[in-house]
Amino acid sequence: MSLAIPDKIIPANTLTQHVSWARYKTCPLYFGRGAANRYDAPDNSYGVLYLGQDLSTALMESVFHKHQWATVKKRTLSQSEVNQRMVRFVDVQADLRLADLTAPNVVASQFGLNLAQLASRKYGRLQKMSRTVHDLLDAAGQARFDGICYPSRNNPMAFANNDPALMIKQVGDIATDKTGAIVVAPIDPPSLAPALKKVIGGGAYVGAIVPPPATTVLNAPQYLTGKVLAEAAADYIRTRLGGKAKVVLLTHDSLQFLAPRFTAMRDTLRALPGVTIVADISPATVDKDGGYRTMKTILLAQPNIDVVLGADTVVLGALAALREAGKARADQFLGGIDGEQEAVVEIKKGDSPYKASISLASSIFGYAMGQQAADWLDGKSIPQAMDILPKALTSTNIADYEKDTANPGAVYADPSRRVAYLKMYGNICFDTRGNYINFPWSSEAK
Repeated sequence: MSLAIPDKIIPANTLTQHVSWARYKTCPLYFGRGAANRYDAPDNSYGVLYLGQDLSTALMESVFHKHQWATVKKRTLSQSEVNQRMVRFVDVQADLRLADLTAPNVVASQFGLNLAQLASRKYGRLQKMSRTVHDLLDAAGQARFDGICYPSRNNPMAFANNDPALMIKQVGDIATDKTGAIVVAPIDPPSLAPALKKVIGGGAYVGAIVPPPATTVLNAPQYLTGKVLAEAAADYIRTRLGGKAKVVLLTHDSLQFLAPRFTAMRDTLRALPGVTIVADISPATVDKDGGYRTMKTILLAQPNIDVVLGADTVVLGALAALREAGKARADQFLGGIDGEQEAVVEIKKGDSPYKASISLASSIFGYAMGQQAADWLDGKSIPQAMDILPKALTSTNIADYEKDTANPGAVYADPSRRVAYLKMYGNICFDTRGNYINFPWSSEAK
């Protein structure tokens, strides 16, 4: 059976979490075979272990998994219930390849299920899907996946699927429900702004990834981010390619907040006389498919490419096109921005064309925004703005990076480690919430 299911790589040394009864403290982790839970084997032929990437998900999928949220909005735990539970941290020993059921439209297109069926407490269809994924084989006849990455029924995120109107509705619903904190990555900032202002005015924490308005704006020094990647590529061109290279820039200049990245790349590469930028183009979609399609077109005119730079997701698509065309080489330099897990896997191979990724340490800034939301709800002052500092990941430093991102709480709690990833500006609290940022903030603005 051939199914188009994307991979979700969980890197080695990632810490996952598991909540169970304290009476099992001395027992090994249990892979259930009772066909009683959502993705269990329908015929009990294999065991399933359920893990969460954070404590809230592990709690909601274990302690609260039978709670009827549609009718009872709140649920408290007694001290007695707390004492009967334990949390285990499970360290991933080797990279895990999961079938990514959280990817847009995968469940509908590959399994014919809708959201209601995915969230249903009748598990027959989902167990059948588990069995199908379990039995999939790769080209070598080995198991294609180690498990499933699936959306939490009880601890969901709101996915707008690139639909600005849907995102406005979701934020409006959050305001109506008087949710205490949200983190948002706006699709269309101008149209979403009124809804976010309403949430801020109601006293909730709003953390925005780049565009305002927000209680706290998260940004990266975008010019510096592009410069760090371009300088890594320039050094490679000088030392490994004899100072000459044909370069492809996969940009998104139409996004005002990200355009400085690509200005920095052009400025840096312009200083190398042997470099020719043979393509400087924005893919139609800023995703893996967009990178793949754009690179296929470029290869028709320029079959021998030395360097490809852009966001990780589009550069990974370009890598797929190069490999398909037989034009991928070990001496190429492909580099991206974002520290995507698939890019990290490529870098760790050693012989991959993918040489670097500029990490913005999403687990660390995600933890920071979560902690700041908690501080806000406790009545504390929090930063108005926060820079996530770019870090070039290469095969020489990736182990230390993975150690830090696997335990972001420890990094955030230690100022000497946190300063390598985050820089904070200003202060705001509930009483001064009217002073929220409502302009395109950047630490690089002059």
